[in-house]
Amino acid sequence: MAASSSFFAAPIPNAYHSSSALQRPQLCLFSKRFSSVTISASSKGDEVSASIGFLGLGIMGTPMATNLLKAGCDVTVWNRTKSKCDPLISLGAKYKSTPEEVAASCDVTFAMLADPESAFEVAAGPQGAAKGMSAVKGYVDVSTVDAPTSKQIGERIKETGAMFLEAPVSGSKKPAEDGTLIFLTAGDQPLYEKVSPLLDIMGKSRFYLGDVGNGAAMKLVVNMIMGRSHKLSLNLLTAAHRNQD
Repeated sequence: MAASSSFFAAPIPNAYHSSSALQRPQLCLFSKRFSSVTISASSKGDEVSASIGFLGLGIMGTPMATNLLKAGCDVTVWNRTKSKCDPLISLGAKYKSTPEEVAASCDVTFAMLADPESAFEVAAGPQGAAKGMSAVKGYVDVSTVDAPTSKQIGERIKETGAMFLEAPVSGSKKPAEDGTLIFLTAGDQPLYEKVSPLLDIMGKSRFYLGDVGNGAAMKLVVNMIMGRSHKLSLNLLTAAHRNQD
């Protein structure tokens, strides 16, 4: 099982792929036209600071976007409730009033929405991100959605010529704050390679699982395993309590 941490590494097979973030990047840089990604402490040549959009600043989105800002990334944010953007604006984030405007102004846009309906609306609605997407841009949906919805979002994004990656996360608020999330990604492999340094800022591990829908399916499996584990733990605790009575 080979691991890759750079766009210039050997091609990643369409099979199961994982990597761990062993060293936190300090500043994220994209070359012009989002054709490659490098991580460096300073800009050289024709490299410019990464332009990253982040849609959805809830319990998970806020700490994820905060970690990108702390790493030195150029982040533009949006949330339905504008006041939730204010703490990030105070950290240096830019603000746009619609997902469309965020996507139009950024090289790559991340989305962390509460449910499949919101994820689709923000991506493909009347003022959705797809309206601002174009070739050489990328859209990374880190929301937890079902596979059919993820495929629909991907289709809308790719109709614009942009690339799409689903990347649901395993982890809750604390891992999001600590930058130790696990990303279950699927979709356009070139986009995966390009945003891997950004995933490494927000998480400790990332897995590339092939076609869109595989990441969503794997997240469902993970949730089922965690649910059964929690139920087993409760049953064991209940049994232990009864034995003490």
